[in-house]
Amino acid sequence: MGRRIAVVEDEPAIRENYAAVLRRQGYEVSTYPNRLDAMQAFHTRLPELVLLDIGLEEEVEGGFDLCRELRALSQYLPIIFLTARDSEFDMVSGLRLGADDYLTKDISMPHLLARIAALFRRVDALRTPPSEENVIERGSLLIDSNRLTVTWRKILIDLTLTEFWIIYALARHPGHVKHREQLMHEANVFVDDSTITSHIKRIRKKFSSVDVRFAAIETVYGMGYRWNVDK
Repeated sequence: MGRRIAVVEDEPAIRENYAAVLRRQGYEVSTYPNRLDAMQAFHTRLPELVLLDIGLEEEVEGGFDLCRELRALSQYLPIIFLTARDSEFDMVSGLRLGADDYLTKDISMPHLLARIAALFRRVDALRTPPSEENVIERGSLLIDSNRLTVTWRKILIDLTLTEFWIIYALARHPGHVKHREQLMHEANVFVDDSTITSHIKRIRKKFSSVDVRFAAIETVYGMGYRWNVDK
């Protein structure tokens, strides 16, 4: 069987349409209409990727709650919001809760499949990193790509898979400015500019929560971002 994807969507026609498309691509798909049914199944066995809506039956923000619960179960499970809600507030809220991507339902199926494939490629890449690059040390930063961990001043930083990969891409070449397209390519992330910006904001906040002086990620206005090694 193919890789296991869960679709959490309360509209039956939409739910089955996504499931049918994914199954034709060789994925093993499980579907759930609400948060409680999904979590009951996930406590027994986690899928390898989750697509979820925000509004789930009576729960207007059930998808947000489900994302929070999933992150408590797995730090690196790829999570994609797929919703009709297109406000920036909702997008930022979803990413802040730990989702790897936030898509609206007007996305084309080829585009959706490409994003799913990109997330699976990142999972595979992180499981089999080049041996000579298993550990990267940049001043106070230590990255272990075998264990998928990042520490700052010997304190573990709780990052999602997407956040980990962005840090990995930036820190490999300190001082080099990476525009958003380069960052997406090197981190194997298939998202838009506004999503990258939201990820960077969340990454900074997580580092700053353990070190208020954190300033290693510099925004180079009009160009992109770079990692500056602390002294």
